[in-house]
Amino acid sequence: MPTIAIIVAAGAGVRMGGDVPKALMPLAGRPMLLWTLDVVRAARCIDEVVVVAPAGREESVRALIAGPGTPVRVVGGGASRAESVREGLRAAPAGVRRVVVHDAARPLADAALFGAVLGGLDGADGAIAAAPVVDTLKRGDADHLIAGTVAREGLWAAQTPQAFHATALGEAVAAAAAAGTLAAATDCASLVEAHGGRVRLIASRAPNPKVTTSSDVAVAEALLAIRGRG
Repeated sequence: MPTIAIIVAAGAGVRMGGDVPKALMPLAGRPMLLWTLDVVRAARCIDEVVVVAPAGREESVRALIAGPGTPVRVVGGGASRAESVREGLRAAPAGVRRVVVHDAARPLADAALFGAVLGGLDGADGAIAAAPVVDTLKRGDADHLIAGTVAREGLWAAQTPQAFHATALGEAVAAAAAAGTLAAATDCASLVEAHGGRVRLIASRAPNPKVTTSSDVAVAEALLAIRGRG
């Protein structure tokens, strides 16, 4: 089993203001997780999928995603995103060599992007989808006054999917857990970086927004419609 994808779908979605976890909220008439799973299943480089579901909702998620296509395992998530990734790794089948981690909240990722990040692993421990920062960045103080302008040259906004050699990610997760820093990690690349790993940036050319707020839903639905998926 050379390559698996871990879909992180355990977030509560507090900023969305709904009464169900974010990944299960409706997007163009379907739970957002199903749109994301469609993309992952369309990536021919993925042999199996592990969905990290909200704790306590594992059975309902299994029923939701049942159907043909790439095999899917479902496991309950942890208290933080990084701890959910750890649960996904623990549920991975034996013999996995490469892991692609993707957020359920990025249902608009291009399936080809999964192959691109996996291709970026040659000579590196990881490779992530990212976009060059194009906005002018300001540093603010406690009173929301501008304290300085940050040069944007060389800055990238990290996205998912993020691909890693399974050993590199597993060792980085274990090291962060031992150091007590795992829960604070906001993406997997930072864990591998902190463990001394080399992570390559792969430019994400198509829109790949993260659905975080209610206004993001309208944007995502419009993009799905443009792409003929909504």
